Amino acid sequence: MTATDGRHGFFGRLLSVDLSTGTSRVVEFGTADARKHFLGSGLAAKILYYDFPNDMDPLDETAPLLFISGLFTGGTLPGTSKLSVCAKSPLTGIWNEATVGGHWPAEFRKTGFDGVILTGRCPELSILHMTKAGVAFQPAAGLAGKDAYEAGSALTAKFAGRAKVAVIGPAGEVGLPIASIMFDPPITRVAARSGIGAVMGAKRIKAIVVEGDPSVHLPIARPDELKAELKADIEEIRKNTVGLTNFGTSGGVEAVEKYGDLPIRNWQLGSWPEGAKKICGQAMQPLMLDKHYSCYACPIRCAKIYKNDRLGLHGHGPEYETIGMLGANCLNDDPEALAEANEWCNRYGIDTISAGAIAAFAIEAYERGIITKKDTGGLGLGWDGKTVVALVHKIGRQEDIGLTLGLGVKRAAEKLGNNASELAVHTKGLEYPAHDPRGHVGMALNYATACRGACHLEALTYFLDRGIPAADFGYTTPPNPHLSSDKPPIVVNMQNYLSVFNPLGMCKFLFVGRVGPKKIARWLQLVCGWDATMEEVLLTGERLFNLKRMYNVKLGVSRKDDILPPRLFAEAKPDGSAKDVLPDLGSMLHRYYKLRSWTADGIPTKEKLATLGIEQAACAKAYARR
Repeated sequence: MTATDGRHGFFGRLLSVDLSTGTSRVVEFGTADARKHFLGSGLAAKILYYDFPNDMDPLDETAPLLFISGLFTGGTLPGTSKLSVCAKSPLTGIWNEATVGGHWPAEFRKTGFDGVILTGRCPELSILHMTKAGVAFQPAAGLAGKDAYEAGSALTAKFAGRAKVAVIGPAGEVGLPIASIMFDPPITRVAARSGIGAVMGAKRIKAIVVEGDPSVHLPIARPDELKAELKADIEEIRKNTVGLTNFGTSGGVEAVEKYGDLPIRNWQLGSWPEGAKKICGQAMQPLMLDKHYSCYACPIRCAKIYKNDRLGLHGHGPEYETIGMLGANCLNDDPEALAEANEWCNRYGIDTISAGAIAAFAIEAYERGIITKKDTGGLGLGWDGKTVVALVHKIGRQEDIGLTLGLGVKRAAEKLGNNASELAVHTKGLEYPAHDPRGHVGMALNYATACRGACHLEALTYFLDRGIPAADFGYTTPPNPHLSSDKPPIVVNMQNYLSVFNPLGMCKFLFVGRVGPKKIARWLQLVCGWDATMEEVLLTGERLFNLKRMYNVKLGVSRKDDILPPRLFAEAKPDGSAKDVLPDLGSMLHRYYKLRSWTADGIPTKEKLATLGIEQAACAKAYARR
């Protein structure tokens, strides 16, 4: 199979499935859409913004759930294994995109579809089996309540061959707003954040099995030139990502602690060197490493599979974010307890970032008397690994305090009352990942304005602070990580740049591998045959960032929501390299809005939207809310 009408790099085919009726139809799109929005979360944003009302409950059967591959996914470019899963978030009530790598996205592309749009709700818990012929439904009754590892292993054995499995655990089935989707567990990759697994569960989908056809190939515009240039590109990426190859993201824990970037004791402390040393990848790998693992077509091989026979663990080891949140943020310096908590989050299908944030919140709330043993079923909560594992089980099994904590830190705090919200670290309802904006103040501005809430991946300015250059922008020397005044243009540039990664299917570690917008433009020339430029790449990123912002504006988001939690805005760290540093968010936001041509209330102007090609008619409802 090849694309038609001169398309290169994509098939121009989405499968729209009505789960309620079991029917489907092919929706075609052309080069104009692909070039304006790319694919992945870019095309998803276009579809969700223009084609669906966004004031519906995200768990309603009419709410859409989109799986769309990146433009480059499934081809030969290095580090381009990603697919975006997009929907309105049941955790935050605003835009959500959760991306996943591994091998499922490339196999999905082998079906000859670029994406699937799911609406409706299956009459019973079901398995969707996608092939080149379309989609077939099978009952999943025997898998109800099974954890993601059990269900994933059973489906892998059942379908065998080249089939790849995306599955939810019990958390997704019961609709927890911190539920994730697990891909090919136990050697798993995860679409983790903002409750995307709950949306899949609300549609009564236990799993989506994809089985591609080896005869299906993405058409490449200039294959010989691409092949000739790839060797040098791959070598450049490998040269700059050796640390990730050796230890994965867990190898950076000690360095991050020294920068004052590691969350410690529910974000209260600034220094924890001895603890960081015990739970970094360099310490954990000799204890539990089974093997290294690579996503499709990736030379970095950053994934690490851990095994612990004593605890019966075998699966994807803890990434940095997991170590930061289930480890340092809870003062858990026990490597085995950390690995156990990580695996049980994966089995239940729970976002490890949210789980760690919630656990630390709960421990501090217990310490302050807001939570008592009456709430916990007699369990005492302390700053240790045993407590962390116990809380993961409480949430996953929905027992006593787990019923409240499973709602996410914002809603849990609201339900508990007694000033618990002062301990809840989130923006727009999304729990913070393991990067402290007091250690890198540019991240404060990004967290406040990021489209899905407290998302580090929308700017990654801490990469620049640590000496990873972005030469295409002239960023060749590290900025002062504690200086607020120079951060607005940096954040705008990085948000625009990184806004094309998910739509193209690119791993964020290609930033570390020195793949800038000029190289991306070159890849578009070779893969798609477009006369792409660096300027076009960045303009597309700006368009997509503003489109997602407008999706949120229609839901009432404005300056009032572009905030930090009190702990990160008003409470300085008492020690460490970021001692006494607080971000000047007000002045940064003022300049940021001007640079983006947004109003003082954080709303993109009609003139700005017109220059980006975002249709005015679709924005009328959003402006009517102001």
